[in-house]
Amino acid sequence: MTDFLLQPWPWWLSGPLIGLTVPLLYLLAGKGFGISTSLQQLGAMCLPNSKLDYLKNFDRRKGAWTLIFALGIAIGGLIGSHWLSAKPIEFLPSEFFSLWGATKLFIGGTLIGFGARYAGGCTSGHAITGIANWNLPSVIATISFFIGGVGVTWGLGHILF
Repeated sequence: MTDFLLQPWPWWLSGPLIGLTVPLLYLLAGKGFGISTSLQQLGAMCLPNSKLDYLKNFDRRKGAWTLIFALGIAIGGLIGSHWLSAKPIEFLPSEFFSLWGATKLFIGGTLIGFGARYAGGCTSGHAITGIANWNLPSVIATISFFIGGVGVTWGLGHILF
């Protein structure tokens, strides 16, 4: 059993497990699966007297679970990379353990978080939750993500990187 846990899981097992997370979260907790809401929660907690409707009208008590969820993902990644791998892998490349590296992570994370909230959810949220709910904008967003990813990988990416 330990060998099975230490190897990458096949797509036909891990994919359905991820997919079942959406209905299970709805059924067991009455909550929608998504990570980008944690950015709104953090903003509402840090700026409780904000005049922005986006932060002012956010129910901080009801949304607190999103921070626990985000923290659990980070802790799960740390556990998985160090103790559930046949060979431990880097949780974060060494180039980010500097002031400039931390600054790049902060700026990139902020831009991604803002973009995800502006788009009504992150790539995973649209692809997993949105499509599971038959949400047409999520289907269109997911198709656009793939087109953009292929375009950068096979085209623009060679120029930029």
